[in-house]
Amino acid sequence: MQRPLTCVELCAGAGGQALGLALAGFVHVALVEYESAYCQVLKANRPEWNVICTDVRYFVGSPYEGVDLLAGGVPCPPFSVAGKQLGADDERDLFPQAIRLIHEMRPRAVMLENVRGFLDPSFAGYRDTILKYIAALGYRMHMQLLHASDYGVPQLRPRVVIVGLRSDQAGTFSYPQAHPEAAPTVGAVLYDLMAANGWEQAKSWAKQANRIAPTLVGGSKKHGGPDLGPSRARQAWAELGVDGRGVADEAPQAGFVGMPRLTPRMLARLQGFPDTWTFGKGKTAACRMIGNAFPPPVAQAVGMKIRECLHHE
Repeated sequence: MQRPLTCVELCAGAGGQALGLALAGFVHVALVEYESAYCQVLKANRPEWNVICTDVRYFVGSPYEGVDLLAGGVPCPPFSVAGKQLGADDERDLFPQAIRLIHEMRPRAVMLENVRGFLDPSFAGYRDTILKYIAALGYRMHMQLLHASDYGVPQLRPRVVIVGLRSDQAGTFSYPQAHPEAAPTVGAVLYDLMAANGWEQAKSWAKQANRIAPTLVGGSKKHGGPDLGPSRARQAWAELGVDGRGVADEAPQAGFVGMPRLTPRMLARLQGFPDTWTFGKGKTAACRMIGNAFPPPVAQAVGMKIRECLHHE
């Protein structure tokens, strides 16, 4: 019998990537997350996980030397189009920490995700430096922009996924095949939730919401309330029959007229989370957690391809 593959997760957030990797067969030996509200969410959903609530700068990798996979969503503000795009000069840039931990742990594989802005020409020098550093530690590097909608998630959500395979591993990594036709529409995914309180228009609403959603936004601690993003995004939501100016506590009641707002549970579904995954009680915090998450189905698809390489031994 094959032994389970182990994983350490950095900047685990609300657990989207960790959940996807768990579904792909990885067993987490540690999850590092800085924000206590996120740590509570991780523990509530997976009490068996070893959640280490600390700044990744203080996390020591050597006890986990030889782990199969080091994964993480290294914070994106330095490269986010919404931010000031400071890149390497941003104190929130944790790539140096990821490189330090790769050095300390010598994992068989590495998976790091980031926002699309990471590919901007203005970051070319920095991007090349990071990839060279990791390659110099003995890894074959791969980088690709993946769209969540190619992996069954009803949302566009482009994300850069960097995968490194330690050069003594026999397997050859390739990204999971895209299946854009597999993504359900917003209406198909949310119909039962929209109809839950007896709203008579739910069926016709679902019929009109006949494509995938724009990218959900989480905002940062400082910016971003419970809404669906800037005016351009709200316009895209309005075309789907959704009022993006806020988030609702519950589905529309019978007799409701107008455009409904989405609830946190609806947002979580659009991000590919199962209904069993909880995000605490606060609506604003939940929206930020969900909007900043990595869709579990995408992490699962990439995780399965990494697993194939590691089980190639």
